[in-house]
Amino acid sequence: MQAVKQEALDTIARLPEDADMEEIMYRLYVLENIRRGQQDATQGKIQSAEEVLRDIQTW
Repeated sequence: MQAVKQEALDTIARLPEDADMEEIMYRLYVLENIRRGQQDATQGKIQSAEEVLRDIQTW
């Protein structure tokens, strides 16, 4: 897996030249949440879609 800093730099490099700071921050936020989700999945910290739907129905 790439180092976090390199992933961030690669993500920023793929943005259009006129991207503003808000867009940059949003893309990095999404990248971080994807990374955390992958890490959780690797560690077995997952729920099935059925479990999630049951949880939502109790809200």
